Amino acid sequence: MTSPVPGQPVPSGPLDSATAAALLAHADALLAAGDYAQARAYYARLVGVPDPGLTAAALVGAGEALYRLDDEEGARQCWEQATRLPENPITYRAHRQVAAARVRDGDLKGARDAYREAERRAPAEDRAEIASRLGWLNKELGDTRAAGRYFSRSRADEARPLATYWIIAVTAIISLVALQPAGSDLLTALWLDKQGLAAGEWWRLVTPALVHGSLLHLLFNMYFLYLVGPLVEQLYGSLRFLLLYALTAAAGSAASFVFGGPAPSVGASGAIFGLCGVLLAVSVIHRPVLDRRGRALMSQIGGLVVLNLVIGFGFDALGGGIDNAAHVGGLLAGLWLGFVLPPIRSTLALYWQQPAAPGAPGSATAPKRGFAAADRRLVGLVRLLGVAAVVLVVVGAVVVVGAIR
Repeated sequence: MTSPVPGQPVPSGPLDSATAAALLAHADALLAAGDYAQARAYYARLVGVPDPGLTAAALVGAGEALYRLDDEEGARQCWEQATRLPENPITYRAHRQVAAARVRDGDLKGARDAYREAERRAPAEDRAEIASRLGWLNKELGDTRAAGRYFSRSRADEARPLATYWIIAVTAIISLVALQPAGSDLLTALWLDKQGLAAGEWWRLVTPALVHGSLLHLLFNMYFLYLVGPLVEQLYGSLRFLLLYALTAAAGSAASFVFGGPAPSVGASGAIFGLCGVLLAVSVIHRPVLDRRGRALMSQIGGLVVLNLVIGFGFDALGGGIDNAAHVGGLLAGLWLGFVLPPIRSTLALYWQQPAAPGAPGSATAPKRGFAAADRRLVGLVRLLGVAAVVLVVVGAVVVVGAIR
């Protein structure tokens, strides 16, 4: 028996271990290349070999090929057959595929049972994800106690929002130093000096978020950041959270530069309103799956934003000096960024996607006919352009208005 040759018919006759492994690798390559019918033929040739792991891998792969060929019933039967084989390294993947298929069929009880079987076999890195899915299924089935238990498990390894805490700590230290009589030079070096910004001091788009006009101003903003920052960081991760914070801070400063008058401006309010804008957009567009605290906060974000805008404009009408332009600018930027940038965690759009196992060609929960690399690159480019649009608007506004003035 020889190894398969691309373009040649499926080998026939008895299979030794080396040939069977080569057939499986070739079938995986065909599946990854989108040749689903030929991949299925190679997978079918492996079903029934003595090694249960190879048979299970062939059944899971055949199910993926059938799914992409729009034969969902045939795909589910392949995966269920794989779960009935003697325990092997592929059993976990088979149970996950069965669970996902049952979710698509609307059989939530069956999906819950399959995910429980998957949870028993899940590697450490997948346990939080499986627990999240079980939490959601139990919630949908009305078992809130079990849902809470599984959601707690899913958050056991959740990273702390360290970026939020670092921003709060650094902002508090710098603001407190700048509020001292000896810190006046630091304050003027960081605040939004609009003439300085027009002259090319671009750092002043972001650094005003590090200084505040009073202790009360600092406490209010840091408490608000303590509420909304961890939720945004949970959804986007620390690096993207920092990017969102910086971009919305810059957008708030640019709006203040254009519409806020000549007086210097300080405070993190523009960035915080921006984070609120991100959450508002995310809640509508991307539908995050959150714990009870996150859901409670998300439900109040809109009201808090409106209330603070009303208070801000009210104080401004009384001569209070509130920089409402920065608030609105940060909010609008946040709404846009929340629209163009989907969270990388905890959304229904990602909830049932199964990451491919090492060496596997894909996941049966991916869109049918595959999601081509070119399509993924196009989506990534669109998102990058969406972020770049914020930068261009901010820079363009400063350059154009600065030249006019």
